[in-house]
Amino acid sequence: MAEIKSLALAALALPGRILFPPVCAGCRRQVSQPGTLCGACWRGLRFIERPWCEVLGTPFGHEMGPGMLSADAIANPPPFDRARAAVAFGGIARQMVHGLKYSDRTDLAPWMARWMARVGAELLDEADVLAPVPLHRGRFFARRVNQAAELARALSRLSGVAFDAGLVERVKVTRQQVGLGQRAREDNVRGAFRVPTAAEIRVSGRRIVVVDDVYTTGATVSAVARALL
Repeated sequence: MAEIKSLALAALALPGRILFPPVCAGCRRQVSQPGTLCGACWRGLRFIERPWCEVLGTPFGHEMGPGMLSADAIANPPPFDRARAAVAFGGIARQMVHGLKYSDRTDLAPWMARWMARVGAELLDEADVLAPVPLHRGRFFARRVNQAAELARALSRLSGVAFDAGLVERVKVTRQQVGLGQRAREDNVRGAFRVPTAAEIRVSGRRIVVVDDVYTTGATVSAVARALL
């Protein structure tokens, strides 16, 4: 009976695959299964693996021993406990982020969230809620999608951790961080975020994982973390 049901479902899916053949989630070349990457795109991804800095998640070139921290984590301790990133930002990873961010490619969010869930499993196991880095209202209306919220929503479905987009809001219009140095990035987002009064009770005493699409210097997530703290 199960085999008959499986064959029936496959038969029903066939017309859709003929009309809309599956394409690579990265380059849009045709692939055999929907939602997958072609071989070339898959080889172009550089997943971040252990060993890494226990605080910043920065990968080390070789094993440094348990609990080792990077020089940056020691010299500039962040306001958050730990950060993890799934993939090095470049090549196909950059294309996918830009597709999600600027081209309404929300279909990419579940795939990227799977990679995030893998590398951030220890954070998710301890989390009470996922909070995306918010866009300013004007930028959200112009872009129509908050890529961090799409990732956090998909991550919530995978992990079972609650998703709450209203825990923190962006109250200041900021410049794009691309091209800015560390100090300029920090100045740009200083005072940009706050916890709404109505959300304070949902923040108090909870373990919150902040989700964003790209981590560069950590200025943005640090500003969000300070507002939540």
